[in-house]
Amino acid sequence: MQSTIETISQLERRVALSVPLETVEKEVQKRLTRLSKTAKIAGFRPGKVPMKMVTQQYGAQVRNEVITDQVQNSFDEVVREHGLRLAGYPRVEPKPANEGQANQLEFQATFEVYPEVTLGDLTKVELTRPQVEVTDADVDRTLEVLRKQRTTFKKVERAAQKDDRVTCDFIGRIDGEPFVGGQAHDYAMVVGAGQMLPEFEAATPGMKAGETRRFPLAFPADYHGTDVAGKTAEFELTVKEVAEPHLPPLDEAFARLLGMADGSVESLRQEVKSNLQLQVKNRIEALMREQVLAAMRQHTEMTLPKSLVEMEMVSMAQRMAGNLQKQGMKPEDIKLSPEMFRKQAEERVKLSLAVSEVVQKYQLQPKAGQVRALVTEVAQTYEEPEAVVRWHFEKPERLENYEALATEHNLIEWMQTSARVIDKPMTQEEVMAPTLSLAPAAEGSA
Repeated sequence: MQSTIETISQLERRVALSVPLETVEKEVQKRLTRLSKTAKIAGFRPGKVPMKMVTQQYGAQVRNEVITDQVQNSFDEVVREHGLRLAGYPRVEPKPANEGQANQLEFQATFEVYPEVTLGDLTKVELTRPQVEVTDADVDRTLEVLRKQRTTFKKVERAAQKDDRVTCDFIGRIDGEPFVGGQAHDYAMVVGAGQMLPEFEAATPGMKAGETRRFPLAFPADYHGTDVAGKTAEFELTVKEVAEPHLPPLDEAFARLLGMADGSVESLRQEVKSNLQLQVKNRIEALMREQVLAAMRQHTEMTLPKSLVEMEMVSMAQRMAGNLQKQGMKPEDIKLSPEMFRKQAEERVKLSLAVSEVVQKYQLQPKAGQVRALVTEVAQTYEEPEAVVRWHFEKPERLENYEALATEHNLIEWMQTSARVIDKPMTQEEVMAPTLSLAPAAEGSA
């Protein structure tokens, strides 16, 4: 079949499609005949319904299905003939009756094709790669955190000081009147832990059980309790008990508590060090990934297909709505427009197309061994690892996430061989800081 593709814009195309009426009618009759053998209509046994009644009951529906299938087949043939890469779905519309031929059904399909992706000079990209050695001091600090997580408290008769647990009663008043949420009985707080507002924290040290102290407290203007935000309250605080913290000793019992069957503190230290090294490795990979993806966005040029952007906008709005419902919001209270997500959707589509281009151009597709290794690694966290591996390989769709991870790993590795990599010595604390980002600021940001 010869067809002409009309170029509407840089990515938008249009093609005329025609379906012979004779072909449609033959297929309709074939399907109705097949349907008459199983159709159920009151008063008739299956297979005994008159063809006229089958046509009356199902003719319009079958005809629409046949036309849809024929148009789709014609469009698929055009796609194959011209080797088109469609971005999104085509918009198919019937042509006006006076423009077609009497023996043909005429349609036109409007669609977008994938853009030409222009990669910049990635050899000019700079990547910062953290170099981290997990030290004995890092292990000591982590063990101290583990001990603090298992802190016990013992009652003392002295005045409260930092890190003590204080059990108290308090009541707050604004203009002499108590307010909602401003009082509590037998409330336990750890001094200096930041559980309360600064004035409250400052009032507690130095107080003994049985003592009462009054102090003013100014609520911030942006305080979550809107009834008291920006107001000053007078609080009355009575301490009922002071208890000091006791950390478990770093001994055999503590090692067994944390899973060391032999009770060896040295085994515990090695286990902690191995876990820290794995955390650092994963964190460095995440930081490299962030930089690589930022570079892909900034060094790639293309015209974005509107259809893909709009599909992503709708998808993002739906995901957000679903998350809000899970958090307890009623569907009728969720006012989200896909347009709110346009900028994010454009960035995601651009990144996806850029990554796809690089993966195809440099053959970075995942290898079977990589995927199996990832599945096997995750399976080790289950009781029957081999059964978990078998389950994943039973259906291809179960491997999709692992294939994506392997592809991403290949991309990051390839980028490190193409770009200029600067190794930067860092401590374990520095590299694990949640706010750390090594990616350059996006264009236009402050």
